[in-house]
Amino acid sequence: MKKEVYEKCRQRALEFYEKAHIVLTQQEKENLEVADFGLNDVDATGLEIVTYVNTEKCCAKEMVLFPHQTCPEHRHKPLGDYPGKEETFRVRYGTVYLYVEGEPAADPAVQPPAGSKEFYTVWHEIVLHPGEQYTLYPNTKHWFQAGSEGAVVSEFSTKSYDEYDIFTDPNIQRIPEVEE
Repeated sequence: MKKEVYEKCRQRALEFYEKAHIVLTQQEKENLEVADFGLNDVDATGLEIVTYVNTEKCCAKEMVLFPHQTCPEHRHKPLGDYPGKEETFRVRYGTVYLYVEGEPAADPAVQPPAGSKEFYTVWHEIVLHPGEQYTLYPNTKHWFQAGSEGAVVSEFSTKSYDEYDIFTDPNIQRIPEVEE
């Protein structure tokens, strides 16, 4: 991702945190991660993340999804004795459409980004509004997308090993690369 795109997304994400009344320190603002998942189409597939803490026992993050932006299908696999990440999403602003394993929705509210539907295999729909939350257990396939106003989501989880996430789309790179 070009540095100019990264900076634009970072500034835009900060505006969403303000809309949701999320107060960030200057260091958190500077460390905000913009993930384009290596696809170079951050408006369609991406996620903006502030990590508050990530210790051996717990992790807390604040995530922004721009309008209709999608975090692609993935799972948090076991690593040795670690069973995989268990995470709870709590919506602070906007609407989030979360898809997990289970009975598929007859008429899903949203669709994956254009040209990528083959990489989305779970269709059990959970709609989350501000104040609502959902817990995902380790190694559960999931993906999520913001509604038309975008979204801010708090994540509370066990230790996060994002670099080991397994994505259905083999083209995805979880850790962003920013170039001049």
